[in-house]
Amino acid sequence: MTQPHGNASSAMTGRPEAPVHFKQAAIVGVGLIGGSLGMILKRDGLAGSIVGIGRRVENLKTAVELGAIDRYVADAKDGVRDADLVILATPVDTYERHLKDWGALLKPGCIVSDVGSVKGALVELCERLVPDGVRFVGAHPIAGKEKTGVAAGTTTLFKGARCILTPTAKTDAQALQAIRAMWEATGSIVLTMDPFLHDKVLGAVSHLPHVAAFALINALTEVQKTTPELDLRAHSGGGLRDTTRIAASSPEMWRDIFVWNRENVVQQIELFEQQLQKLKQLIKAGDGPGIERELERAKQVREKL
Repeated sequence: MTQPHGNASSAMTGRPEAPVHFKQAAIVGVGLIGGSLGMILKRDGLAGSIVGIGRRVENLKTAVELGAIDRYVADAKDGVRDADLVILATPVDTYERHLKDWGALLKPGCIVSDVGSVKGALVELCERLVPDGVRFVGAHPIAGKEKTGVAAGTTTLFKGARCILTPTAKTDAQALQAIRAMWEATGSIVLTMDPFLHDKVLGAVSHLPHVAAFALINALTEVQKTTPELDLRAHSGGGLRDTTRIAASSPEMWRDIFVWNRENVVQQIELFEQQLQKLKQLIKAGDGPGIERELERAKQVREKL
């Protein structure tokens, strides 16, 4: 990794200096998040060269065409060997396999970071698996769409969004600052948080809503089965679309998030079930004032978000 060399270069080119610069970056998983990050790294001169690593050659070819990466390789070992920065942008359950496969090839000083929605035990695992001299910094950009793949990527994806960094006592200060500078350059609002606290917070505000959206769509599927004469899809409106939008998210990604954060997710589901049960009983009893009180309580909280 190289840092800026004063104001001479920016004066000569007329372009502002990059806040951080990596000679070679490798992005493992060039999808929506990894691809969007690659586009920004290239556009703003934050990386000299970017190599993409992934399973689908067509997606990687698209990534080159869109300017997310400069080239791609079939073997991840060839892509990470000389990298100053490696971004893990694959489902979180793959991190261990990846680092065991090529972690030993990383050069001293390399920074490994990620974009996963789960931290906690996963950060501890990554810190154990990277070799001595290689620094790991956990990161979670809270941005995305229902669409996946690099074709959905954009250089504005992270603008104004939060990015949570999850340093531990083992985190190298220089590496942390480099990753902070990188995400700030994307337009993100960068915060730091303990990795286990991160999982509690995100379990409530992100993972539980996804559980609810997936479950609601599946419940409506069962309603359709029991009442086939009803065309529910033809009569759905904005309320259903807004409530279930995130149910179109990647099943593979969310499977891994639920598994890796299952203790927090299960706890949040149980609290949600209690609230559903309470509302169910009020509706069953025809308790209009009680129903209105519950709805008003929810309305007031929602208006503050």
